Formats: sequence, C-alpha cells, structure tokens
Amino acid sequence: MVCYFILKLDSRAEREYNLNMLQFDIITIFPKSFDSYFSESIISRGQKKKLIKIDVHDLRKWTEDKRKTVDDKPYGGGPGMVLKVEPLAKALRTLKLKVKSVKCKVILFSAGGKQFDNAVAAELAEKYNRLILICGHYEGVDERVKKIIKDLGFEFFEISIGPYVLTGGELPAMVLADAVARQIPGVLGKIESLEEKRLGVGVPAYTRPEIFTFKNKKYQVPKVLLSGDNKKIEEWRLKRIKK
Repeated sequence: MVCYFILKLDSRAEREYNLNMLQFDIITIFPKSFDSYFSESIISRGQKKKLIKIDVHDLRKWTEDKRKTVDDKPYGGGPGMVLKVEPLAKALRTLKLKVKSVKCKVILFSAGGKQFDNAVAAELAEKYNRLILICGHYEGVDERVKKIIKDLGFEFFEISIGPYVLTGGELPAMVLADAVARQIPGVLGKIESLEEKRLGVGVPAYTRPEIFTFKNKKYQVPKVLLSGDNKKIEEWRLKRIKK
C-alpha cells in the first residue's frame, strides 16, 4: 500500500504543516492495543513529521469508583454489557475544551453506521483538523451518548468498516486512522504514492527478481513492464484496475 522520499520544506511550509496537523483522539477501554501498530512504519513517520498526532485515551480515566467501572447490564434485560454514559460524557466534555478553534468530528464505530470507504477517508482528511473516535465494546454504548455528542456541539458520524460485527471498536479505529492519515500530504512522501490517485485500487505490482523459480516452475514478470514503454505500461495497468 509505497515509495518514499525525504520531504524537504522551508520553515514557513513546516509551520503551515504543523498548523494543519490532523489530530486523532481515540477513546477506548483497551489503550494498549494501539501501541504496536501506531509506533511502526508510515503512521510512526507521519507522527514524527508532525503531520498527524494520535492520542489514545483510557475511558477509565473518567470513572470515579474504585473499580473504574465503564460498563453495566442493559435495562430491559438481555446478554452482554453496555458502556456507561457517565464516563463517555465526561471524556467528550474534556476533549471539547481542547477543540474550540479547530474543525472537529466525533466518530462512533457501529455495525449499523455508514459504510467506510476511501472516499470517506479522503473527505475526513480534507475537512477536519481533529477526529475523536469512540471505540464501543460489548453490546455497544448507552444510546444517550449520541444526544450528548450533539448537545456538546460536535459534528457526529456513525461508521461501520464492513458488513460484519466485531467485538470492539479498536480495530475499526486503527483502520480509519490509517486510511485517513495516508491522505494527508507528506505522510506517504509523494502524493503519487496514493495508488488510488494514480490509477485505481488493485493494480498488480511486481519487483525483482524478474524470474522466480519455485517447485521447478518459473514465475515471470509480464514483459510489458520490462519494456520501458511508458504508454504500453500505462495501458496494461489501466486494463487491470479493479472496479
């Protein structure tokens, strides 16, 4: 999903990039689950360049009882547990105080939300300076949280990353942060590194060696890619874009 080069900016451009840095605030009950992914590869580089910033917030920080309770049984009965309204309301109020001067959107991950795709990722990267991601768990979050989000004056969006149900919102938060972050100029290096900007998604790619032998069978790179004929290569790739 990449070609790199060192992005050189003058001091004025660096200041502009810092001012336009995209901030992710992730509210979760499993903060350690994000450590390894966000500290590696492109996401890590984007943070070091100050193009993106990711803060992971432990929801238990906003509880008051000794057990740091974040969930409870649902009214009306039924299996599972529901994330409580109180700690989420306090967390959102705390973050609200930090986002007065930036364009911010709150995203709640839900199996019934709008289907997430690359167009949504590009829109979020272009329009917002800060994204607050709420990772639901168990049977979800208390429904009153949605009203509180709106009452606090946040723009609000429910998102699903696919037609399936996961045990929590942590994986969706990683998916969204990755997909949105790579849309930020400089995170990938060149804007041309976005394959969807060049041609489309799913174009076959090959690298050395030209011929690979495995179990006495030869696997070769298509000759057109070795031809040096840029027009023919472009035509070959366009034919193989996944619709």
